[in-house]
Amino acid sequence: MPDSWFAFVIVGGVAFAMTFFLTPIAHRVGVQLDIVDKPSGRRLHEGIIPRTGGLAMSIAFIIAIIAAQFMPIERTDSNEVIRFLGLLLGSIFISVVGFLDDRYELSAIWLYTAQLVAGSIAIVFLIFIETFNNPFSGQSVEPFPYIITVTVTLFWIGLIINTVNFLDGSDGLAAGVVAIAALMIFIHSAFRLNQVSVSLLALALLGTTLGFLPYNFHPAKIFMGGGAYFLGYVLAVLSIIGGAKIATILLVMGLPLMDAAWQASSRLLRGANPMKGDRGHLHFRLIDRGVSPKWIAFGYYSFCAVFGIIALTTASQLFKFVTVIVMIGITIIVFAAVSWRTQHPVQSKES
Repeated sequence: MPDSWFAFVIVGGVAFAMTFFLTPIAHRVGVQLDIVDKPSGRRLHEGIIPRTGGLAMSIAFIIAIIAAQFMPIERTDSNEVIRFLGLLLGSIFISVVGFLDDRYELSAIWLYTAQLVAGSIAIVFLIFIETFNNPFSGQSVEPFPYIITVTVTLFWIGLIINTVNFLDGSDGLAAGVVAIAALMIFIHSAFRLNQVSVSLLALALLGTTLGFLPYNFHPAKIFMGGGAYFLGYVLAVLSIIGGAKIATILLVMGLPLMDAAWQASSRLLRGANPMKGDRGHLHFRLIDRGVSPKWIAFGYYSFCAVFGIIALTTASQLFKFVTVIVMIGITIIVFAAVSWRTQHPVQSKES
């Protein structure tokens, strides 16, 4: 275990330090290339803010996971090198796409295609969902046919990418929630499944997001921009590598996932593009009602952390399933209440 703790310190420290020191450089790059957000549309921040934070995060993460491959730890997966290459190449690809989107504002079809390509990279390098645990028996079901494996994997990766992207609408929100998810995967991998080598990848993601948060928390000095695609891709892939972590991510990311589903359904009912962003998301509605982005961030962090801890502290698949149902019920009530109050503002008592 001493070797493991040494690896934890090195990989987590490299990820945090690299992101922390690269983010100001990414800020200058954004200003020089005019890759900035001005107050308009969904963004109601003050001033002009670069959206190149994804550059710092992706570079730092890639350096950290490469460093993790040289750590003197036990490696239990015979296909680990192959899966590592899938994570590495997919991360580089989606990071480049994110930067190009920040620079040239790519159309939706290009972004969807890029997500499919990134997901395909993962699958080619043996990162896919081929089975899951039955919540009622706790036993693993029979492996899916290959076509279903591919379809489910592509859907999962695209779902998490877009959920993190939708979440990136309030200062510190996406980075903080992903940090909590990464922490849960790290603890689950290192201390419950004894997958130390896998846990280092999650620790690199945790260090990366924590290194970025000081610049992104309210009032934000820099936005992550296309870095949201990168964070979503890495989180989705890490939830698959090593297995038994998708349920954890479903619980940690339950609120953002429900928000994404709620808004996509709402847009479809209005005849709008379900993937086109607007200010209908929960965090935007709360901001419009005058809630501070700091309190919104703390609220999301608390919600995600509580359900993440539940996922870590119980081995019962049935209990996790029931918890997911309860969480869905809570979030539906919250969304309905916030939506109704947004559409029917409280009348002032003053005449």
